[in-house]
Amino acid sequence: MRTLKKYPNRRLYDTSESCYVTIDNVRELVQGHERFRVVDSKSGKDITRSILLQIIIEQENVSGQHVLTNEVLQHLIRFYGSGLQTNVAHFLEQSISFFLDQEEAMQDQVRNVMGANSPMGMFQKMTEENMKLWESMSKTVLGGKPPDKDG
Repeated sequence: MRTLKKYPNRRLYDTSESCYVTIDNVRELVQGHERFRVVDSKSGKDITRSILLQIIIEQENVSGQHVLTNEVLQHLIRFYGSGLQTNVAHFLEQSISFFLDQEEAMQDQVRNVMGANSPMGMFQKMTEENMKLWESMSKTVLGGKPPDKDG
């Protein structure tokens, strides 16, 4: 597991790579499914959650399409301090896991439909072969020159 240290000057240092990193680099670690933790350089306290929340805030501000709408955020705030807080956290984790599993299953189905032996795959292969034949014929008709893209 990688360890990143956060210094008082707000800089993050990757102890594994011996270099400073940015929040974008940390987001890339998340996207790449790399395990890491962020610790405060002075106290040694684990501050990974606050860095992850910072990444979410930045993504929410940049994207224009929000995952965490105002309504969702208000509901989440209401759960804090209630007896349901732990249940909600568990529910959200399970829901996201289920969503990711379903997305992967859907991608597998699309790959199967688009596979080389499927009707769509065979149609794509025929189209590619027809394009090669057309290019070959065009070169022959134009005296060995490739067709001019401008007309």
